[in-house]
Amino acid sequence: MTGDWKWDYDQGVELKPLTNYTCKLTDAQAAALQAHLRASNYTFREVPYARFAGEKEKTNVVFYQSGKLVVQGKGTQDFVEFVLEPLILQEVKLGYETVLNPELLAPRIGVDESGKGDFFGPLCVAGVYINEGVVRRWQGAGIRDSKKIGGDRRIAELAQLIRDTPGCLFNVVPIGNEAYNRLHFKMKSVNTLLGWGHARVIENLMAVSYRMVPKPVRAISDQFAHDKGVIAKALMPLGRSVELVQRHKAEEDLAVAAASILARNEFVTRLREMGKEYEMEFPKGASAAVEAAAREFVARRGAANLGKVAKMHFRTAFRAQGLPEPPKKEWKRRK
Repeated sequence: MTGDWKWDYDQGVELKPLTNYTCKLTDAQAAALQAHLRASNYTFREVPYARFAGEKEKTNVVFYQSGKLVVQGKGTQDFVEFVLEPLILQEVKLGYETVLNPELLAPRIGVDESGKGDFFGPLCVAGVYINEGVVRRWQGAGIRDSKKIGGDRRIAELAQLIRDTPGCLFNVVPIGNEAYNRLHFKMKSVNTLLGWGHARVIENLMAVSYRMVPKPVRAISDQFAHDKGVIAKALMPLGRSVELVQRHKAEEDLAVAAASILARNEFVTRLREMGKEYEMEFPKGASAAVEAAAREFVARRGAANLGKVAKMHFRTAFRAQGLPEPPKKEWKRRK
C-alpha cells in the first residue's frame, strides 16, 4: 500500500480515497458552512454562479446558487467525514451508503444508449454487469452519468477503468447509420428501435451469465417511452429470465451510469473514425453547425451517401438535401 490509499478488508483490494463529493445544502446549512470556512482561515475566491468558494491546502469548497455543494481535492474525504457530516449536515453517510441502502450492492445489469439525439454517427447501446466487489472498487472513482462528465478524454479514461475492472462484464451494440436507417424504416419508431437495442444488449450479457458471480437479480434501464412494454416486448429468451426495471433518471444507478459511459465512449470514437474516413468533421448533436456540415457533406459526397453517416429521419436530412420537410405531428398527451 502506498500514499493515501485505503484497504478494503472485506474485498481484499485497495480503494482510492474520495477526491470529489457533491450534495445539496439548505440556506441554513450553507450559512453555517461559510462561517466555518471563515473561522478556519479558508481563502475565499470568486467562482461563476457560486454563492461562495473557499480553498485551503488540499481542499476546494464551492457552494453554487443552485444549492449544490462541490468539494474537491485530496482533502475531500477528511473534510466530509470530520467537517461536513458532523458539523453541517449532522448525519453520517460517507462509507455507510451501502449499509443505509443494501440495494446498492445488489448484482445487476445497467443499460443505456448514446447517439439518439445526434444527427451524425451511430446509435450505441451498452450494458454493464456489476456486483458488490465492483461497487466497492469504483468507490470515489467518479463513475456517473456521462452527461455530467466534462470532456471525451475523461469519459475514455472511465470507460477503460470499467473495462479493466475484475468481475465487471459489459457489452456494447453499435448500430451504424445504414443499419439504423434500415431498422428505423422498418420499425417506424425511435423508441421501438431503442427497445430492440436494449433487449439485444441484455440478451448478449445473459448469454454469459455463467461468468457473473452472483447472477444479476435485475436489469435496469431508463424509461424512455410512455409504454414500459417497449423493452419488455423486445426481450429475447435469456433476457426474460431477469427482472426488468425501467425508471426515469436511471443513470443515477451505478450500473446504468457505467453503461452510459461505455455507450458515449463508443459513440465519440466511431464519430471520430467516421470523420477521418470522410475527411471532414462531424459535429455532435443537432444544431446549425450540424446542418451546415450536412450540406457540406451532400455537396462533396452526394445526397445518396448521406445515409452512410446520418440518421435520415431527422429534419436536418431533408434540409441538407433541399427537400420539403414532412409535416409535424401534433403531440397529444396520453390519457
